[in-house]
Amino acid sequence: MIPGTAPVGPAELLAAWETGLALGAAERSLLLHRAARPAAGADELLSVPVGEREADLFALRRSLFGERMQVRVECGACGEAMEFDLDAGALGVRPAAGDRLLRVAEDDWVVEFRLPTVADLAAAGGAASPAEARRLLVTGCTVRALRGGERVDVDQLSALLPPRVERLIAEKAAEADPTAEVTLNVACPECGEATPAELDITFYLWTELDTWARDLLLDVHLLATAYGWSEPEILALSPTRRRYYLELCTDA
Repeated sequence: MIPGTAPVGPAELLAAWETGLALGAAERSLLLHRAARPAAGADELLSVPVGEREADLFALRRSLFGERMQVRVECGACGEAMEFDLDAGALGVRPAAGDRLLRVAEDDWVVEFRLPTVADLAAAGGAASPAEARRLLVTGCTVRALRGGERVDVDQLSALLPPRVERLIAEKAAEADPTAEVTLNVACPECGEATPAELDITFYLWTELDTWARDLLLDVHLLATAYGWSEPEILALSPTRRRYYLELCTDA
């Protein structure tokens, strides 16, 4: 859990899961981020750098399901299924506050820019191609641009900024905020080829939350049937006591 925030209880998590069933990936990210930062408003959540949002989701995942993450990847060369464990504590590095205003100087261009936020990512989500999405992010995050010492209006960057400078800006942003996109290079034990695989923490966490919620609802059903308790009464039990009562039901 994020330092300084209240823990999220099973009732709140179930409510978040129920809401998220009808949402797409971007909306689920915001929903899970709100669970990680329950005191934050929507504007605050949208204004954080993407890597900070991802770090919050990794922290939420660790608080709910522990440090160990099981990952399954299919080899891109031979199709072999590869399964391995990751240490969640080693992931989710937050961008340093001092790195949020960055600068690229190339040829006669000087561009100062900030790290992309969640809102920036959403705005670029409707782009027709990855290249267009990158250009939208670059122009949207530029604070100041100079060409030959002369200031260039940000609205003109998409037409004037050379692709090489654009790529350098994207590369520097990725270096400053590595958690914004976690890519694993997995060596196949069968053929030896490396397969790049992006670790999407929203998808991973949602999959775990979905399994947890369905299992918990089954527990509620069994205990309600056996004891006549309400859902709030069952959710108020600690996991240890809930498991013990379930064992008694099985033994009866």
